[in-house]
Amino acid sequence: MTANNKSIFFRGRLILCDRVERGVLEVRDGRIAAKHAFDWPLSPDSVVIDSLDGWISPGFVDLHVHGGDGGDFMDGTPEAFRAALSAHLRHGTTRLAVTTTVARHEQIIRALELTRQFRRLPHPTGSRVLGAHFYGPYFRYEARGAHPGAGIRPAVQKEFMEYLSFSDDLVAATVAPEIEGAKEFALACRDRGVRTNAGHSWATFEQMREAIGWGIQHVDHLYCAMSDKGKLRSLQMYPMQGGVFEATLYFDELTTEVIADGRHLDAGLLLLALKIKGSQRVALITDSSRALDMPHGEYLLGPTDGGETFVTRDGVGMLPDFKALASSIKGMDHMVRTFHDMTGRPIWEVIRMASLTPATIAGRDRDLGSLDIGKIADILLLSPTLEINRVFVEGMEIVPSAPLSSIVS
Repeated sequence: MTANNKSIFFRGRLILCDRVERGVLEVRDGRIAAKHAFDWPLSPDSVVIDSLDGWISPGFVDLHVHGGDGGDFMDGTPEAFRAALSAHLRHGTTRLAVTTTVARHEQIIRALELTRQFRRLPHPTGSRVLGAHFYGPYFRYEARGAHPGAGIRPAVQKEFMEYLSFSDDLVAATVAPEIEGAKEFALACRDRGVRTNAGHSWATFEQMREAIGWGIQHVDHLYCAMSDKGKLRSLQMYPMQGGVFEATLYFDELTTEVIADGRHLDAGLLLLALKIKGSQRVALITDSSRALDMPHGEYLLGPTDGGETFVTRDGVGMLPDFKALASSIKGMDHMVRTFHDMTGRPIWEVIRMASLTPATIAGRDRDLGSLDIGKIADILLLSPTLEINRVFVEGMEIVPSAPLSSIVS
């Protein structure tokens, strides 16, 4: 903002939640105060930010992100948090959910403590922290993906109640519905107002139906680390049964998310998810690791003490045997461009999936996710090709710090 709390005016092509239109946004005291016609007369001394031939977009919201620029949130250090938050702001993410991994109890507690710290005292040149996405250790071992296998365990009340003591700082908590203690964990989350997700699971369709009754509302990274009729046939030859994948598509009450980095999913899978669930129920996520903005090489998913080794090659993370993907290494701007390019969907719809849809899933759409009057002025100026030009958080321009690596993805 400027001195004396004067209004700032953003003029250009506004990406709204259902269309693009030329107009002027008036921002005052960190919020969107008014919306005017493009030719609305401005006084000569007005502070005007013109997008020229680019776009004016709401800031991106990422619900599933592990780190960036060499830092993993599970490292348990302020330095790792600052590195990751700065990296994601460079890529247009103005709000994010710090996402944990499978780890030892004390490592998870430390990550939650730092999440609370950075939520209350934001990093000046980084994404703002919505809270934590508690993600692991309550996975099915066979569906662990790139997470460390040794730390996977049942949901035991004595332990999970310590995690839920941070409920005010939790955006979501993930559990595989079929594991021991899943129901008790989900019900405890619901009682404390924490949204519960299903993820890293080989649950059956019927187990998913039951889990919805416990309060499960969302499914992590559609298509990835989940059961379907093919996987479940190895457990029961006949009759064939659906799994997490089929249940996600079938139940309207379930929202979900996709990794649109151009490596995890092809255009057909992205279009299938969009056709069945709609842009109001599919969010774009990065699922990005510490390898974001870093050169290709060997890294750890999770804490430096006990994390799982993966390598990056051809723009994606992979397990060391190159037989499975391990993580994304891209930011949300890349996800937006890739989804748009691969599917041909309208820009407003794709931006919605990176802003209003995740804000709604997180229960923060009253203040975040769109350019509506009254909302917090998290605003991006994008180039004609959807590159990040400028970033504003609560109406203040933030110039993100340079990446630690000289290589920027």
